[in-house]
Amino acid sequence: MRADPAVQFWEGDTKPIGSGLTLVRLGGHFDGGTVLHWADWSEGRGVLLSGDILQVVPSGHVSFMWSYPNLIPLSAAEVQRMAKTLEPFTFDAVYGAFSGRGQIDANGKQVVAASVARYITRIR
Repeated sequence: MRADPAVQFWEGDTKPIGSGLTLVRLGGHFDGGTVLHWADWSEGRGVLLSGDILQVVPSGHVSFMWSYPNLIPLSAAEVQRMAKTLEPFTFDAVYGAFSGRGQIDANGKQVVAASVARYITRIR
């Protein structure tokens, strides 16, 4: 990586980067795994731009992996920690990393909570 003034390192779980925009470090399949929360999206409905940290899956849920290529899941404790980090944020939608793979257009926070519960039940 080349040094560049545009690259800014930060610490902690959150970093506000603009009006209504917050980076949220969730970890997951790598320690620095980060999502973007946009509080003012769609007249204040809020959206979570999740990349592949919270993977939107065809069933309309999200799922979690430590290694996607090797299909190694995250631990229940790690997924619970990620969910706790997201608790303060309000969002109605979740958009993942891959076009055509799905998105959650309504009740996003509830869908993520249900997905966490579902995942933890199955992984244990």
